Amino acid sequence: MAKLIYSVISSLDGYVADEQGEFDWAEPSDEVHAFVNDLERTVGTYLYGRRMYEVMTYWETAHTVAGQPPVALDFAQIWQSADKVVYSTTLATVAGARTRIERRFDPDTIRSIKAAAGRDLTVGGPELAAHALRAGLVDELHLFLTPIVVGGGTQSIPADVRIQLELLDERRFRNGVVHLHYRVTS
Repeated sequence: MAKLIYSVISSLDGYVADEQGEFDWAEPSDEVHAFVNDLERTVGTYLYGRRMYEVMTYWETAHTVAGQPPVALDFAQIWQSADKVVYSTTLATVAGARTRIERRFDPDTIRSIKAAAGRDLTVGGPELAAHALRAGLVDELHLFLTPIVVGGGTQSIPADVRIQLELLDERRFRNGVVHLHYRVTS
């Protein structure tokens, strides 16, 4: 069975965006981005909330932007080759190939997708990830902690989620980002 993975870049105090909705501080260095690319190669399907999908659609055409570093071009290819499911009650159409809209989050449907998938799935966006975490669907977490404290904003993991984790791996990058890889144990 495929795993459902929540991978998130967060401030040290646990936010994916600050109180103004900004997340420019989360842009990964080439070293971090290359590491993320290697993690994403196992992904066959991305599950997104609407807002996260709208951010990620950049990768649909990133290869056409002049001056892209090789690490960005690599990620664009990885992202374009995967299926995308966008959970939204308001989105009318999707911007790219291999993408479909689902109007509601259904844990049983996700369980079926996981059981049938030949490659891992990721859940992107803290609101959608919260639904998956509460439903007990997430198998692993990849947390990229950025050396900044923003003091408030959108939490990477909601306060009402309680899960037990087992640390599988850790890595420190030259720019101070720390990657923590956990398996959900309960």
